Amino acid sequence: MCNAKDQALYYTVHMLTDIDIARAAKTKRITEIAKSIGIPEEALEPYGHTKAKLSYEFVGSLNQPTRLDGKLILVTAISPTPAGEGKTTTTIGLGDALKRIGKKTMICLREPSLGPVFGMKGGATGGGFAQVIPMEEINLHFTGDFGAIALANNLLAALIDNHIHHGNELAFDTRRITWRRVVDLNDRALREVTVGLGGVPNGFPRQDGFDIVVASEVMAIFCLANSLTDLKERLGNIIVGYSRAQKPIRARELNAHGSMAVLLKDALKPNLVQTLEHTPALIHGGPFANIAHGCNSVIATRTALKLADYVVTEAGFGADLGAEKFLDIKCRKSGLRPSMVVVVATIRALKFHGGVDLKDLGNENLGALEKGLTNLDRHVRNMRENFGLSCVVAINRFTQDTQAEIAQVQKLFSSQGVPVVLATHWADGGAGAEELARTVVETIEKNTTNFRFLYEDSATLWEKMETIAKKMYGASQVTASSSVKKEIARLQKEGFGGFPVCVAKTQYSFSTDPDLRGAPSGHTVDVREVRLSAGAEFVVMICGSIMTMPGLPKVPSAHKIDLDSAGNIIGLS
Repeated sequence: MCNAKDQALYYTVHMLTDIDIARAAKTKRITEIAKSIGIPEEALEPYGHTKAKLSYEFVGSLNQPTRLDGKLILVTAISPTPAGEGKTTTTIGLGDALKRIGKKTMICLREPSLGPVFGMKGGATGGGFAQVIPMEEINLHFTGDFGAIALANNLLAALIDNHIHHGNELAFDTRRITWRRVVDLNDRALREVTVGLGGVPNGFPRQDGFDIVVASEVMAIFCLANSLTDLKERLGNIIVGYSRAQKPIRARELNAHGSMAVLLKDALKPNLVQTLEHTPALIHGGPFANIAHGCNSVIATRTALKLADYVVTEAGFGADLGAEKFLDIKCRKSGLRPSMVVVVATIRALKFHGGVDLKDLGNENLGALEKGLTNLDRHVRNMRENFGLSCVVAINRFTQDTQAEIAQVQKLFSSQGVPVVLATHWADGGAGAEELARTVVETIEKNTTNFRFLYEDSATLWEKMETIAKKMYGASQVTASSSVKKEIARLQKEGFGGFPVCVAKTQYSFSTDPDLRGAPSGHTVDVREVRLSAGAEFVVMICGSIMTMPGLPKVPSAHKIDLDSAGNIIGLS
């Protein structure tokens, strides 16, 4: 039996892809994985032999005061670049490494969206020898959760138009319907549409639009709900539009929340899978962090914390987006508290933030690295100074990284008392992240975290937006048109001022300009639009040019995804 490094070399030489590695893996039956973490077979609702949902009865049985929670480790990253950072890969590698050093561990991840899978970013199951499996199924339809979320969302949209067609008893102002339809693909042509064309039988024409499923309020509610009862209550609280008298109209007034909950009943059960090294993982929910709150479900995270001593989870994109929302929205709403944060970076990505072109990232460039380190430094300082959390920097190592470059990163953070650990989990699996695992455990045992939120509930919506922009992004001011300011003031007056703010902006920069690399300061954040998510209980501030329905790139991943003559999927990443 060859060791991990020999194995990695074999796959590299033979040009095998992530899907090849995943397909060649020896999987265990999901019943074995469940047993290893204390889940009885009768608690499983299997989807084949390698994935299963957990029953409500079992999940509910874990919520006992005498059952202590494990330690929650949040993995986040620098602002993403085309060079790659490997946040999901690090989350998986760290989970495998913790198990290797004898810790009872679970991993909590988000479900991949088909938008990136067939678009530009690709799937979300890790890479190399740090993957969750079955990779193909997780990246595609999985257990049907996203389909259920889309159906529930679009059922509500259909009920709105049906209500108007049959007399409009609630007196909807068709110019002020805020509920949008969704599809889990990138399709820019659907951003703004007109529905109801074709005459009287087809209803009343009005302007509408589509978002991607992961940006929907139903997805946010799904991920923040504590139970089926809480889910149904939140669905009923959704504000779908306004009457001619400008009074809000909620989903429960259309009697929609019950049937929506029926569609989501099975989806709300957490999904159990495994890593290549058979570490149990719960993959459930999947909002984007650049246009939504970017975290897996509260139910899955809480379940894992009752089953394991250490739970490794991730928040989407950079720490300015996913981690801030994880802490200010998910933790605020659920009572969850992370024990520490791992901030992931690659030296290649840091050099890109320092101005180096993609083609030159393999060359040593200490000057560019110094400039790019400002991005990592700000993310780390944000976690430590704004939230009071202990941090470890994980450098996802590439073979081209030089000793001088590594030393430069270590020098910066040694003065701050922040450990910098090199990890090679992509090539070596959990063995390549054992030092990171030991450092994480030591950091948690020191217990130096003093968690706090970025802002208080009592702050106004505008004050919350300013606090995020100035403290997290380094902005000098926040601006908005008079109509947007008027809408924010209206939401404040109508009792929604206590909600947290969910900022939608580009993931590529601290600013709203995706081309501003590094750690820009003194910039202006312009709020283009504001949306109320009354069921999810937050207010979305849409900034810059970010879209809640992404478009496809010139050469989308869909061009290379195919079936071979034997029916095997190829080109999936």
